[in-house]
Amino acid sequence: MKKILIWSITAALAGFLFGFDTVVISGADKTLQSLWDSSDTFHGLVVIGMALWGTVVGALFGSIPTNRLGRKKTLIWIGVFYTISAIGSAFSNDPITFAFFRFLGGLGVGASTIAAPAYISEIAPPKDRGKLVGLYQFNIVFGILIAFVSNLLLSGIGDGAWRWMLGVEAIPAIIYTLFTLNIPKSPRWLITKLKTAEAKTVLKHINANQDIEKLMLDINLENKKAFSDENIFNRKFRFPLLLAFLIAFFNQLSGINAFLYYAPRILTEAGLGEESALLNSIGVGVTNMIFTLLGIYLIDRLGRKQLMYMGSVGYIVSLTLVSMAFFLNWSGIVMPIFLFLFIASHAIGQGTVIWVFISEIFPNHLRSSGQSFGSSVHWVLAAIIPSLIPVLFSTIGPEVVFTFFAFMMVLQLLFVIYIMPETKGKSLEELGNTLSKSTNLVKVVEQSK
Repeated sequence: MKKILIWSITAALAGFLFGFDTVVISGADKTLQSLWDSSDTFHGLVVIGMALWGTVVGALFGSIPTNRLGRKKTLIWIGVFYTISAIGSAFSNDPITFAFFRFLGGLGVGASTIAAPAYISEIAPPKDRGKLVGLYQFNIVFGILIAFVSNLLLSGIGDGAWRWMLGVEAIPAIIYTLFTLNIPKSPRWLITKLKTAEAKTVLKHINANQDIEKLMLDINLENKKAFSDENIFNRKFRFPLLLAFLIAFFNQLSGINAFLYYAPRILTEAGLGEESALLNSIGVGVTNMIFTLLGIYLIDRLGRKQLMYMGSVGYIVSLTLVSMAFFLNWSGIVMPIFLFLFIASHAIGQGTVIWVFISEIFPNHLRSSGQSFGSSVHWVLAAIIPSLIPVLFSTIGPEVVFTFFAFMMVLQLLFVIYIMPETKGKSLEELGNTLSKSTNLVKVVEQSK
């Protein structure tokens, strides 16, 4: 188990870079808009949004290297892209060059949401899979926290502070890349490539107390489908496809990425000073990390569905309070408290569950394709919504925006109650068969409870 934990943590470090890269731009947001005299639209869509569009491309096409090169090699290349992006962004002198290097970082983020959860789920035993894949999400929120802290510490060093904010990411990116050189290849991926001897060696390391021959037989029976012309859009896979779509759709319609990108701006809009907004952003990061740790602790105990119940109710309450604060002009400490509640609800629910759940619901031979589909839905919306935030805030106002997000979370709660199955404690092969063998959605949900 010790080796599995070390390998899982190493792969999950891609999430640290994901979180850091996603949020570090918030510290440079207003400085860059002022420096390059950008309109709200250009700033949102190009300067800020280009990393997100890179993420969309990485999510759309990340399954190709994940399948062909393997999970391990893809994770290594992700580290290389992060490193180039951090250094290039720091030395950029115009918005187009800056946007190009941010786009490269986005490619790394998008691909990591496919390769890292897929890799960890394929080396983890069923009883520990939730918390091990959850390490990816923990690293995301840890990266977010470190980005907020880094931004605050570097904010007072002068006009070039934004360059240091973005460039410092190269340090963890290089360390992560070196670490990934020492992890084994995914045994389930090796079997799909008919490298059974190498796969058997890895399986002996990670399943020392299990009948390896029987496990190999189960995986081989599942992987015989890999040589058919099946794809995730076949009728038999419509239920896992629907699940991946809906959990990714609701994840972004909570407004989480919009908030993380513009946390200082939102807190400033609520009446806090700029320095106070940056300081409260660190509170957001701490809250995110604490409740993600709680979610990881509970995910294999209570299950994925129970965490989604808790998160959905918390979303509805917190987002309603945030919108009321804007409507009624409440100021001072109340807004940070409401936003901390929102972050806590996300962290223990969607934040902990999404990457675990998507990595479990597709059969082995279609896992990376299914992961790519779910990630693509997530990141298309994550690109569109934050890019529109500056314009929406200046036109319809933040109160209407947060009211809309609250309504969408009511719909998410209905999804959790009536459609979402429980995947806790089941093997990947069992889930692949159960969720794909029937087109009767009600029957499949009942079978998987």
